[in-house]
Amino acid sequence: MRTIAAIVLALAVAAPAAAQPSIGIDKPENESSLNPRELGAQLFAGNCSSCHGSLGGGVAPPSYIRGAGGVKGQGPSLRGVGALAADFYLRTGYMPLGDPHDQPWTNRTLWNVRERRALTQYVASLGAGPGIPHPHPERGSVSEGQQLFTEHCAGCHQVAGSGGMLTGARVPTLTNLDPVEIAEAVRIGPYVMPTFTQQALSDSQLDSVIAYIGSSNKHDNGGWALGRVGPIPEGTVTWLIAAVALVALCMVIGTRLRRE
Repeated sequence: MRTIAAIVLALAVAAPAAAQPSIGIDKPENESSLNPRELGAQLFAGNCSSCHGSLGGGVAPPSYIRGAGGVKGQGPSLRGVGALAADFYLRTGYMPLGDPHDQPWTNRTLWNVRERRALTQYVASLGAGPGIPHPHPERGSVSEGQQLFTEHCAGCHQVAGSGGMLTGARVPTLTNLDPVEIAEAVRIGPYVMPTFTQQALSDSQLDSVIAYIGSSNKHDNGGWALGRVGPIPEGTVTWLIAAVALVALCMVIGTRLRRE
């Protein structure tokens, strides 16, 4: 049984890791002497332009440019995405991707705060777009947040925000996340996650959702989470344990019947 659980966890860890660049990122040697705009421009040229174009106009298939880390670059235009998208994808480590067809997934921090801010400012300068949100979960209602989260989010993230697995996608856990990161994800809708506009979810409602997520992180919801990879592997292991127990029970009954 330990072997089965180990295999499940290994597969869950290996899949996101495969989506990451094999070499890493390029940083200028004179980084400390550059002002934020110069730093952002150089980081973008060395790490982002191979997928998003030298001026942020994107690289459409079937063409590609081999860039940093040996990445075959194909990516959308960043003109007009604003600071919102740039900060989210850099803050979470979703970018850069090892393959443009992979699902963005975070398991490392590539950028320090100064680098992230410089890159975000540079991307924002490519065209007018939405800014970084400033949520206030302390103003929200946990009870309202629970209702909204259950209605809009629990189908994928589970009601406790423990994440899960979907067909063709992985769902991250929502534990120990920065409120800004949650607000950005809600407004952007990364990968298969739906985008929630102001009309669909107001800022005050979003504050309540974030307040609920923060509250749920403080409580132990019980259960054997198996590394919090989701309900599918957890349920599978449960059925395997039940099957082994049932076979063992049948063997015990059979032995006793033969003795009689």
